[in-house]
Amino acid sequence: MMPRIRNQLAGVVLLGIAAIGCSGAVPRASDSSAAIVAAQAQPVITQGDLPVPSTVVWTPLIDSSMSQWRAWKKDVMPVGWTAKDGLLTKDRTVGDLESRAQYANFELEFDWMVGEVGNAGLFYRVTEEYERPYWSGPEYQLLDDERHPDGKDRLRSAGAAYGLYAAPKGVVKPAGQWNSARVIVNRNVVEHWLNGQQVVQYELRSPDWTAKVKASKFAEFPNYGLAPRGYLALQGDHTGMLSIRGMRIRELP
Repeated sequence: MMPRIRNQLAGVVLLGIAAIGCSGAVPRASDSSAAIVAAQAQPVITQGDLPVPSTVVWTPLIDSSMSQWRAWKKDVMPVGWTAKDGLLTKDRTVGDLESRAQYANFELEFDWMVGEVGNAGLFYRVTEEYERPYWSGPEYQLLDDERHPDGKDRLRSAGAAYGLYAAPKGVVKPAGQWNSARVIVNRNVVEHWLNGQQVVQYELRSPDWTAKVKASKFAEFPNYGLAPRGYLALQGDHTGMLSIRGMRIRELP
């Protein structure tokens, strides 16, 4: 081999070694740009994944006294709700419930079960400005997806932010079985969880949220979803059985 060619080849080899040394790894024939990007991708972190300080304690919301609740805009419990051994139940159309305390940023957990064709909801950051709690507070839908007509519309199905953000099909359990719910509200970020799966995430006041509200039946209520803190409310004015157990809340810093 001629000296000049030998010197050129040696230079190429040295450059290759230097490149490998800088990268810290020898590329394999099976590597592709897609695989490299996937390996470097970071998992999406939601509020539900973030640790909560140990000083933040859970507060049970249901017991036989129902001291944490009252009828909507009244100071007594409405007739038709039964609370015993941590289980809250109604089996017909009754008045809505409203929490006595208000909450801004919080994590709420509870189990729920509806009867056949059952329909109810859990509202948060509710104000008493309007006649109904769902005219001011967003709703976590509680529904028998299989039998109730609303179950055909993902925007009105179990776990959905009613009328605004759809929940996926196949997560809710049938009527007569217990489902687990989790609602996280932290500043403007809201998450709905159903049976251990996040089914909805949205941001209050965002352009997307604002557009959805304007296109919905809530457009006629100018302060819908805008309160920085508010009451919880449980819907009782629909027919059918509803049971709630293990409801607890902790306020987030």
